[in-house]
Amino acid sequence: MTRVAVVQTGSIPFDSAATTAKICSLIDDAARAGAELAVFPEATLGTYPKGLTFGAPVGRRTDAGRDEYQRYFDNAVALDGPELEEIAEAARRTGVFTVLGIIERLGQTLYCTAVHIDAEHGIVGHHRKLMPTGSERLIWGFGDGSTLPVVDSPAGRTGAVICWENYMPLLRQAMYAQGVEIYCAPTVDDRDTWQHTMAHIAMEGRCFVLSACQAIRAEDFGDDYASVLEPNEAGWLIRGGSAIYGPTGELLAGPVYDEETILTAEVDVTARSRTTYDFDPVGHYSRPDVFELTVDTRPRPGVEFTG
Repeated sequence: MTRVAVVQTGSIPFDSAATTAKICSLIDDAARAGAELAVFPEATLGTYPKGLTFGAPVGRRTDAGRDEYQRYFDNAVALDGPELEEIAEAARRTGVFTVLGIIERLGQTLYCTAVHIDAEHGIVGHHRKLMPTGSERLIWGFGDGSTLPVVDSPAGRTGAVICWENYMPLLRQAMYAQGVEIYCAPTVDDRDTWQHTMAHIAMEGRCFVLSACQAIRAEDFGDDYASVLEPNEAGWLIRGGSAIYGPTGELLAGPVYDEETILTAEVDVTARSRTTYDFDPVGHYSRPDVFELTVDTRPRPGVEFTG
């Protein structure tokens, strides 16, 4: 048995240094709770700018919006930057394998990314969101098939699928085919209906699902954004809803709303065969003679030099 955690928390908006310190402190808290693996929400480091428009009506950009985006860009982080180095040190110090949602800066493009940080080896994998949703496409680039890792962790084979990517059946199937046992779902979707999706994935994949959602107040963004944000009656812009599910869809922890918290549960991936014996989505319950999925895992750079 391994104790795992989902960390329901929010960014310190547009302040990557302060958010890094907060994440390191929460990794310490997860370790004190006995967790060997901790999952943080989507865009924890780098900010999820819910409700912001970046001055982009159709066919036009405003100078104020460009300034807003510059601020957002400047607080994104690089995979080899000092922020993730500091977080990797916290993982090493505590022994907590950490799955963390970040806003990644690569050249002049930002990506919504989930990084896997091993206590001994540092970053052992990263996944860039394949399909930003709606107006996210204005501020984030599209990932490709080269960042769909499932890696070993103390709790089992671990992969991450970000927010509404979890509604993409073929992406889920690609994760199942890689033997995912600890299915991490960093998100900012705080709707009640999200819980149905998480329970379904747990049962469909016969895996443990760890869903970590941000919990952040509108006031955390400061007075400059008070007129455009729409918090709930309790003041939460994103209200949480983190939860942990077992391989038959059973709820092991949560969901919890309107507070920052850490949820934990005991998992045992060695017992998954008790559930896969009558349903294995990529084994005896698949029909490769009828259905076939091909996953292109080649990197797709915009420019490639050869010769």
